[in-house]
Amino acid sequence: MTTDNLISNILDSYKEYGGINLSNALTFPNRQNVIDVLLEIMTLIFPGFRTVEQLDQDNLRYVTGSRVNRIICGLTGEIKKATLYLCLQRGLEQSACTQLAEKTSITLMEQIPEIRRKVTMDIQAALRGDPAAGSVEEIILSYPGIEAIAVYRIAHELHTNGVPIIPRIMSEYIHGKTGIDIHPGATIGESFFIDHGTGVVIGETTVIGNKVKLYQGVTLGALSVRKEQSCCKRHPTIEDNVTIYAGATILGGDTVIGHDSIIGGNTWVTESVPPRSIITIN
Repeated sequence: MTTDNLISNILDSYKEYGGINLSNALTFPNRQNVIDVLLEIMTLIFPGFRTVEQLDQDNLRYVTGSRVNRIICGLTGEIKKATLYLCLQRGLEQSACTQLAEKTSITLMEQIPEIRRKVTMDIQAALRGDPAAGSVEEIILSYPGIEAIAVYRIAHELHTNGVPIIPRIMSEYIHGKTGIDIHPGATIGESFFIDHGTGVVIGETTVIGNKVKLYQGVTLGALSVRKEQSCCKRHPTIEDNVTIYAGATILGGDTVIGHDSIIGGNTWVTESVPPRSIITIN
């Protein structure tokens, strides 16, 4: 088979099976562009920790301003694609969809100080909760749980503001990197700590209070539900000051873990437990 025939066969498959994202047609967001923007935002969250550039007090304003402008430009373009695609799929007015993009990008930048405040509290929770943590800087540089939580807080802000697709791209990127799967639709309070982290799953309608600590392999998931129940609360509620040990599985939208409880490792919980409970395997 000649090279021309090989190319023609591949192009024919594009026509037959779809799955092509052309820049001059009905386009979907570009995954790599979204990841590049996310990495820029993470550099705003952790300045001086994630890039080779040298920061000092003389250039900090200039570097920060340049980065903010790049983020707004890049994110606006990808949000336009995501919202326009959704509008066309649903038969909505395109003009209203595209107007959302720049406003949402600027809104996210306005929320960076608040996101940094929450991430700082998450880091302090890690410092208090892990005897192996030597410093804040060590946690920022090397703890996958903090990285996953920081990306969640960015993606959740976009999700809350109605941005489709892009928050999931961000959450799945960091899921692949850390093994921690946090849906951007979940609601998570302050001082949240995931220790070790690999295999943690937090579903879309999960609600987590303040000062909650999870270990590796924890699943906060749904009981078996039908597709038409996708808008219902399907995942558990975890109240304040709860610790959930490795391998525990907590399922169901009606399941509430009362405050100040301890859920032991490898437990299977599908019913609510009162505050100050200790749940272990018999």
